[in-house]
Amino acid sequence: MLQGGTGTMNLMLGQKELDRIHHSLKKNLIDIGAQSSMLIDTAGNIIAVVNNGSDIRDVYSLAALAAANFGAMNSMAKIVGEDEFSLLFHKGRTENIHLSKVNRDFLLINIFTNQLSLGFLRMKVAEVIKDLLGILVAKKPAN
Repeated sequence: MLQGGTGTMNLMLGQKELDRIHHSLKKNLIDIGAQSSMLIDTAGNIIAVVNNGSDIRDVYSLAALAAANFGAMNSMAKIVGEDEFSLLFHKGRTENIHLSKVNRDFLLINIFTNQLSLGFLRMKVAEVIKDLLGILVAKKPAN
């Protein structure tokens, strides 16, 4: 069992839920060409990581930095009058990072090359977020 979450939410995910998360990430993101996909909480703790088999990265540092980056961007959003920014995109020469807010507690990080179109990735990310919300909301304990 994995216990995670930040703020006031406490979530218990069993192997069945983790398998569903991995399946959705692989089928919808890795199988279309993303190099790696990662579900983290907003504190930078890794919930799930799936990659294409050739992507070797320091996922722990990446998760921590992504969570910090998202936190900084949310502070910037408030300064400019927005409640939040729900996604971030960093474009590199050959590799890119797409970060999406799943809900107030979880973020989805995708690393992909220029061979995968950003529009197609965004469409598939929306499908994955819908899947993830179905899994995460179903496991949220009653308060």
